[in-house]
Amino acid sequence: MARESEFVPLNDAELRAVIGPNSRHVALIEDAFKVLVEAPGGGVSVNGGTRDRADARRVIEDLAKRAALGAEVTEADVRAALGQARGGKGAPGLAAAGVSLPGGKRGPIVPKTKAQAAYVDMLGRCELSFGVGPAGTGKTFLAAAYGASLLRRGQVDRLVITRPAVEAGEKLGFLPGDLNEKVDPYLAPIWEALNDILGAEDVQRRRDKGEIEAAPIAFMRGRTLSHAFVIVDEAQNTSRLQMKMVLTRLGEGARMVVTGDPSQIDLLNPRDSGLAHALRILDGVQGVGILRFAAEDVVRHAMVERIVRAYDADAARSRPTPDLEDAE
Repeated sequence: MARESEFVPLNDAELRAVIGPNSRHVALIEDAFKVLVEAPGGGVSVNGGTRDRADARRVIEDLAKRAALGAEVTEADVRAALGQARGGKGAPGLAAAGVSLPGGKRGPIVPKTKAQAAYVDMLGRCELSFGVGPAGTGKTFLAAAYGASLLRRGQVDRLVITRPAVEAGEKLGFLPGDLNEKVDPYLAPIWEALNDILGAEDVQRRRDKGEIEAAPIAFMRGRTLSHAFVIVDEAQNTSRLQMKMVLTRLGEGARMVVTGDPSQIDLLNPRDSGLAHALRILDGVQGVGILRFAAEDVVRHAMVERIVRAYDADAARSRPTPDLEDAE
């Protein structure tokens, strides 16, 4: 196959993002598509076969778009862009549905994959959204970012975060401290996301004012959550009764997103998972959106994707009956 060269013009910021620290990003692109990428000035030159050049150019243009938006470009972004290009999925849709997410410590928050872009779009369209899939796909972080953006713009009065407090039931009484001190350890990933997005001082101020609230699912019973954005995290560990209860807390002007990983159920009886049950019976219901992330959507670390794939393969080999959702 003939190897030819084409030039991709870039400004200085875009070029730095594409090259990466110690030329690491370029090395990943070259290794993925068997191309040679050089920077003669004013952009990059890509040398290789026709298909390889096209895939490499798609990745380069995606990284350049992220840099143009002011977002930090990391190796995770490069791996995500490579995965999208290899899968033939095209650009991940950097400005999904025109949704504006707040900037974090490292710049604007931009979807890294097509699935993430579709997820953000779904959060804007649906009153009840489900984001399910393996760890590292950004489902909880993006939900927190979206909720923070609504709170900042005054489109909701409160951000309410809830989840099962422990693996197989809620035994908060055995933990020291008040309710917040009991719940906070279980919500560490969400607090980290909100601190990154809003800043720790703003998060604490909003918590003190009641604009951000965290509580175990048991404390949701009997409440009506109006004009709020509600995040139900680690929902695979809710029972069916808990899931029905929390879903029916939605009040006027409220939206809810339910996140979880059906492969990490810690209940004594996994078949009692409220998440699997809800996904089955609510699919197709008006106003409900479901986004299922897959191993290729993992953006946390390359090793996480390989771990997820290994576990998925092992589960497929050892599964004697149809999967959990089909068996219900």
